[in-house]
Amino acid sequence: MIGKLITNIKKTQAPIVVGLDPMLGFVPEYIRKAVIREQGETLEAAGEIIYRFNEGIVEAVSDLIPAVKPQIAMYEQFGIPGLIAFKRTVDLCRAKGLVVIGDVKRGDIGSTSAAYATAHLGKIKIGDTEIAPFDEDFATVNPYLGSDGVNPFLDVCRANDRGIFVLVKTSNPSSGEFQDKESDGKPMYEIVGEKVNEWAESCMDASEEACGYSEVGAVVGATYPEMGKRLRTIMPKSYILVPGYGAQGGKGKDLVHFFNDDGLGAIVNSSRGIIAAWKQEKYASYGETGYADAAREAVLDMKADIAEALG
Repeated sequence: MIGKLITNIKKTQAPIVVGLDPMLGFVPEYIRKAVIREQGETLEAAGEIIYRFNEGIVEAVSDLIPAVKPQIAMYEQFGIPGLIAFKRTVDLCRAKGLVVIGDVKRGDIGSTSAAYATAHLGKIKIGDTEIAPFDEDFATVNPYLGSDGVNPFLDVCRANDRGIFVLVKTSNPSSGEFQDKESDGKPMYEIVGEKVNEWAESCMDASEEACGYSEVGAVVGATYPEMGKRLRTIMPKSYILVPGYGAQGGKGKDLVHFFNDDGLGAIVNSSRGIIAAWKQEKYASYGETGYADAAREAVLDMKADIAEALG
């Protein structure tokens, strides 16, 4: 699956992933009102609202980008109808040829971790039929429980040509409370990075060796560029998923060290900076009915910013 991601990045010349993290406040009023007229003020209506919103965004930007990253919590808040919207969004994006990174941040041990991996990346057998439940291409994984929590994901990835991005240094301001603490003279994020490199080396077949990258990637925030520079050297075979661009303060110039000299090795996420672009002063002229066109313009601006930074 890492090969497909790299192919998509080369095709679009845009190392960009759009975070499909819908909140009702991001959705134009005309969409919300239309659905509520049809379905009432219900969770079912909320699920339909966020799906229709996503549909507009995906239709507008799918030719510009290689991948999307729906954050499952934004769907879970609407209960089962929200999860149905999540699955419909995954299916829509895959039909458009986009790589889908499920931002689920799962991590447990033993059979529980295996069940999470099966739900998001694998297949479940029901009688004689195998079914992929959510069917994402990648999932984000929390490594805090150690190898017991990650190995079941690696097993499912190997069996299904899927991948994971392991949280290493996250973009949030308080990440340093744990991730920067030192043990044996190293910050914890470096220790985790070294472990990710081990997992990456263990999860490479001939095709991954040929492209130079493993199915095991890492999450490193754009808000910590110097740490990203260090982690790029620690994890040479891992693609880096970089959150924190745009709304969280990351800029193109902060991203240079996340990439390799060939312009590969990283993919940068922007969520509300794109999907809620219509609410920003810069794109206000599009209005709420042009929310999808505003998102497209925001993608083009982000692409130009990264390209300029990378030279």
